[in-house]
Amino acid sequence: MLPVDLRSDTVTLPTPAMRAAMAAAPVGDDVFGEDPSVNALEERLAAMFGHAAGLFCASGTMANQIAIRAHTKPGDEVICDEGAHIYRFEGGGTMANSGCSVKLLHGDRGRFKAEQVAEAVNDPGNPHFPVSRLVVVENTANRGGGSIWNLEEVRRIRAMCTDHRLAIHLDGARIFNAMAVDGRTPAQWGAPFDSLSVCLSKGLGAPVGSVLLGGKSFIAEARRVRKRLGGGMRQAGMLAAAGLYALDHHVAGLSADHQRALHLSLALKALPFTEEVLPVETNIVVTRLAAGHPVKEFMAQLRRSGILVAEFGPNLVRMVTHLGIDDDAVHRTVQALEQIGNEK
Repeated sequence: MLPVDLRSDTVTLPTPAMRAAMAAAPVGDDVFGEDPSVNALEERLAAMFGHAAGLFCASGTMANQIAIRAHTKPGDEVICDEGAHIYRFEGGGTMANSGCSVKLLHGDRGRFKAEQVAEAVNDPGNPHFPVSRLVVVENTANRGGGSIWNLEEVRRIRAMCTDHRLAIHLDGARIFNAMAVDGRTPAQWGAPFDSLSVCLSKGLGAPVGSVLLGGKSFIAEARRVRKRLGGGMRQAGMLAAAGLYALDHHVAGLSADHQRALHLSLALKALPFTEEVLPVETNIVVTRLAAGHPVKEFMAQLRRSGILVAEFGPNLVRMVTHLGIDDDAVHRTVQALEQIGNEK
């Protein structure tokens, strides 16, 4: 029996139909701008989110790092939440690739307020401080347990950024998960941002890829940065075709992922050694275990039942539902959790 892999929504495998679409994709040299499938994906997402142009990238990390480099210059400062992916999980790229410092905000499960940003902006006339240049929002917020941003708050942050001449970027790693809950359109979510990265390899189930969106001059600079980072892919249309297929066929299934995550959260709350389960809004379940039950022991117990989960910090475990998790997989996981609970 195959394991139930809840470590991340990045572990999905392309479906047979997606593989067929990839195999049939028309391709060309994307570095020359001649791959029709890549061009179609970039143009489609740009139109959806109301931006002028797009750039296909190998990963969400690459798209975010290119955006930071294109918006800033060495010595500038980037403002984000303390749990932001660009700070926690991108290998120090903001500092290494762009030479920028980072100012961390203490938000509510990854979501901060416009007033917090205003307080964090440095005086541009004071040479002791780095120049505040960019604000980054992550939706959904991974460290916040898949928490969803309020669009009205983002609009207030946008207005504040305009007043202070800051750019604002959306790390849209799971933006389609957010829209499946809040009912907003891609154009509504694209409007407040100077740039955004849209990931295709998480909830949408593509094997590779994110698209960076923005204005024409911004994307032209981003293309140069991508080349500098070694990210110019040639016949990438087979990868882009997976993204196009995902947009057509996998968006509707995200709500089912969310329901399965909620089911898992209820089983976790019933365990005698569960201290806290973060509110489940989308497809991520983050659980804090009591001090007397080590995370590694819990993971090993689940692994013996064929259930894979991820350690997410001190006493923290993360489970993520996705295209590869069906109702039977959730049932198996709940049974394993109940068995562990009974053993205690």
